Amino acid sequence: MAQAIVAEGEELHAPPLSPLAAARRRVGLVLHRFPGLRLLLALGPPVLWMAVIYLGALGLLFITAFWRQDPVTSAIVQDWNLDNFRFLLQESVYRSIAFRTVGIALAVTVTDVILAFPIAYYAARIAGRRIRTLLLLSMTLPLWSSYLVRVYAWRTILSGDGVLNWSLQKLHLGSVNLGFSKWSLWIVFCYLWLPYVMLPTFAAVERIPNSLIEASTDLGARWLTTLRRVILPVALPGIVAGSIFAFSLTLGDYIAPDLIGDTEFIGNVIYQSVGVANNIPFAAAYAIVPALVMAVYLLIARRMRAFDAL
Repeated sequence: MAQAIVAEGEELHAPPLSPLAAARRRVGLVLHRFPGLRLLLALGPPVLWMAVIYLGALGLLFITAFWRQDPVTSAIVQDWNLDNFRFLLQESVYRSIAFRTVGIALAVTVTDVILAFPIAYYAARIAGRRIRTLLLLSMTLPLWSSYLVRVYAWRTILSGDGVLNWSLQKLHLGSVNLGFSKWSLWIVFCYLWLPYVMLPTFAAVERIPNSLIEASTDLGARWLTTLRRVILPVALPGIVAGSIFAFSLTLGDYIAPDLIGDTEFIGNVIYQSVGVANNIPFAAAYAIVPALVMAVYLLIARRMRAFDAL
C-alpha cells in the first residue's frame, strides 16, 4: 500500500513532458488503439510504390499498345486503333516466335523440375548435414557470379573449339555442334534457372512430416507408391512455385538468345522494336503476349496452391 502511494506521488510530481515527447506519446496511444492504422502505415508505402511504379507502368504499356507509329516521321500518334494486334495476328513470323518462346520456356521448366526434384529430395531427406550444406552451396554458388559471365562461360564450352568438343575428341567420341543452336539455348537456360527451381522444391520436400512417410511404409506401400501418392502431392506446391521462376525468366529473356542461340524470342523482337525501330506501340502490343501467357500460368499455379509455398 505504501509503495502504491509512493509511486502515485512520484507520478504526480513527474516533470512535464516536452512537446515532442508528448506528441510521440499521443501517436503511440492512437496506434495502440487502432491496429489497422499500424498495418496501413507499415504496408502503405510499399503497396503505393508497387501500384504506381509497377502496375502503373503495366497500365501505360497496355494503353500504348493501342496507339500507332507514324510511318513517315516515326513519331507516336495517339490514335486509338487495333492495328498492332491485327498485324501480330496476320504475320505468321510473330506467331512462330511466340510459340517458340513458350515452347522452349516449357521445355526448360520441365527439365529443371526433373533435375531439381531428385537433388532436393536427397538433400532434404537422405543427406547428412555436411552433404546437405555442400549441395545447397553448390546450387547457389553460380548465383554469386554475373549472368553474363555464366552465359559466356557456356558459350565457350559449347562452341566448336570449346571444352566439350575437345573432351569428346580426346575420348575418341567425335564432336557435336551445339554452339549457336536451340539445343545450346535449352542447356544454358536449364543451367541458369535450376537453382530457382531447386530451392523452393527443397523447402517443400523438407517440410513433409516424417509421420506421413512412415505411415505409408507401415501400410506396406513401396517407395515408388509413397513417392507418387504421398511425397509428390505434398511437395507439388513447392515444385510449381519453383517452375514459375524457370518459366517466367525464360519467357522474358532476350540476352541469351542473342549470345548463344540462332533464334529470336519475344524479348528480342521487343528490344529491336524499341531500341532500333522506335516502334513503341508495336513493342507494347507484343509485350502483352508474354504477360497474358504468364497470367494463365499463374492462374494454373494458383489452382495448384503454388503460392502457399512461396
